[in-house]
Amino acid sequence: MERAQEDVLPSGPAVVSCPAPYGVGGLGRHLREIAEALERSGEPAARIIDADASSCPAGRRRGLPEVVGALAPLARFSPAWRMWSASVRFDARAARGLGAADQLIAFNGTALAQLRAARRAGLATLSLVSANSHMRRVIRQHELAYRQYPVERPWATHLLRRNLREYAQADRILVSSRYVLESFVEEGFGDELLAHFPLTPDSRYRPAGTPSSSSTFDIVYCGSLLVHKGVPLLLDAVRRLAYDDLRLVLVGGWKTRAMRRFIEQACRDDPRISVRPGDALPWFRSARLCVHPAYEDGFAYAPAEAMACGVPVIVSEDTGMKELIDPGRDGLILPTGSVEALTQAIDASYRGEILHA
Repeated sequence: MERAQEDVLPSGPAVVSCPAPYGVGGLGRHLREIAEALERSGEPAARIIDADASSCPAGRRRGLPEVVGALAPLARFSPAWRMWSASVRFDARAARGLGAADQLIAFNGTALAQLRAARRAGLATLSLVSANSHMRRVIRQHELAYRQYPVERPWATHLLRRNLREYAQADRILVSSRYVLESFVEEGFGDELLAHFPLTPDSRYRPAGTPSSSSTFDIVYCGSLLVHKGVPLLLDAVRRLAYDDLRLVLVGGWKTRAMRRFIEQACRDDPRISVRPGDALPWFRSARLCVHPAYEDGFAYAPAEAMACGVPVIVSEDTGMKELIDPGRDGLILPTGSVEALTQAIDASYRGEILHA
């Protein structure tokens, strides 16, 4: 996979930009893998622009997204507008800080101004990293999630126009899974515009030295606590199972007050459910199962990291890392949005009929 990463990256000094802090979260990990692949190929990034200038090597990056000016009142009340305005603000700042380079590598949704600036500056290749599937598919899948669980308002529609313009500006689009690639092919993109940049779990994710001594059947979900990540679906499935020794640990944080209230109520109603922000590694090593029932996820590091720790996983058909699963041996791939299928799969795993950790 590392060789495949190196093969698809451009040659020559590159500016790499991402709206997440370097190495933090899914986007930050994605950014780090690109930077490390450039280093291995002998073409280290001329500059990295990310969301946290304090966490990177000196002189390698700058740029901090923030919500200011007339959009601030809207952003305070609407997560969708907050995401849109932060994306625009980061993009504008990154475009001003491109500097001298031959290549631009920028993440979708936050790259339009950078692509235009790079084109005017005559950079040789403009690469867009699509961290999720084509935005039209993202919108369809999010609408499915929010119809089933109208806890939050969908945000993806606010970014459609911007993403379509970015697709048109880019010389090529880097995708992290065949799932993402197929979504672009369905929209008429040719193979010559698409390049597969595979992702890998961090090397620190590995099995524990000794078997878990937990007396409970621990299920772990790791990631943002959002509707389109399938969190309400997972809560419903667990609450349908009456096993006293079953536990669900949600490792992550919510982004809206509505989701916070929803999850806090679920925890009050069922004390087997808990939220534990922080490092997922200890939870993976003690888990019997990792579940990631997303309605759309371009890759999904968390279940890949759980598998690297020796934990079986359950994911949806709309999760990019499903390509790493050997179904029935180290995981299952279920129909997206089906609480019945998810409940049955967790139940069968609990009873030891499938997916022995």
